[in-house]
Amino acid sequence: MKQRSSVDSAESSTAAACPADAVADRSWLSVLVRDLAPHDWLIFVYFVLLFVGVIFGAGPDRMLAGRIVVVDITCLVLGLALTRGAILRRGSFWNALVYRLTLFSTTLVSYFQLRVILPASAPRSVDATLYAIDLDVFHYEPALAWDRFVNPHLTEWFSFFYFGYFFLLAVHVLPFMFFGRNLRMLSRFATAIFFTFCCGHLLYIVVPGFGPYRFLAGNFTHELEGGVFWRLVEATVDGAGAQKDIFPSLHTAVPTMFTVLAFRFRKEFLPFRWSWPIVGFCTSQIIIATMYLRWHYLIDICAGLTLAFLAVWVADRSVRWDDARRVRLSLPPAWTTLDPRG
Repeated sequence: MKQRSSVDSAESSTAAACPADAVADRSWLSVLVRDLAPHDWLIFVYFVLLFVGVIFGAGPDRMLAGRIVVVDITCLVLGLALTRGAILRRGSFWNALVYRLTLFSTTLVSYFQLRVILPASAPRSVDATLYAIDLDVFHYEPALAWDRFVNPHLTEWFSFFYFGYFFLLAVHVLPFMFFGRNLRMLSRFATAIFFTFCCGHLLYIVVPGFGPYRFLAGNFTHELEGGVFWRLVEATVDGAGAQKDIFPSLHTAVPTMFTVLAFRFRKEFLPFRWSWPIVGFCTSQIIIATMYLRWHYLIDICAGLTLAFLAVWVADRSVRWDDARRVRLSLPPAWTTLDPRG
């Protein structure tokens, strides 16, 4: 059997720990800063940049948006202080649980807060530019070109997959969050998820737009009509959507990233051996749905695909670098398993 390198061994180890005497010789703040992983810094910088965007924004409700981001930063810092700062004993169940809840919840909940943050940070819209890019570069705008194919059956089909994005997100995030024991796989999935969402949300501020459904509303001849799933999609977008969250398409980036990682780990995690083709097919239908349902331009899809593959690449490189650093500095692993006996 091929032997793993020392770095790969460190990635999957849950027993590595910083010597007690070494910890005692360092201040609490030093322990906290040294123990922060690249994804911890990524999320912290993400919220700081959100705050900067709000402060220098010119839209409405800036004070409310600013308070929201300050609360997010406070929750993140408090969670990291409790876990990375070893106030909660490293390797314990509560440390692992609080750490997971801190990172995943602050990052994912921030999407719903964008409904206030985006208008405050980026009141403008660049729909005209995105549409022009589609015509100039691709000579094609799917939302308009597919208008002649619109019918209730197709609308319901694609609405099912578009809404299914949230199911794909749940079945990939929640098991890793609460039951993940393969730390090598967990670290890459988590870092890729954080990178995708943080970069995607920040790009919404840089490239804000409403999408073809609004900008090209007068150019469609067939109205989108469907059944249960189309009504669910409409209600979700109207009630919880960020409204100007089109570039990049996270409905493209996130499922694509899951497909790539599931394929990569298909030999290490049995469910992925069978699930990755299913996830891949669902991903293809979700991507088509984003354009058929007139939420995204073609350039948004290209940006989403680019972000997905970049996230996988960054996750692999950053995790390897951090694992090597932790071995060199005798630091505990970035992730530990949720063991109730701990």
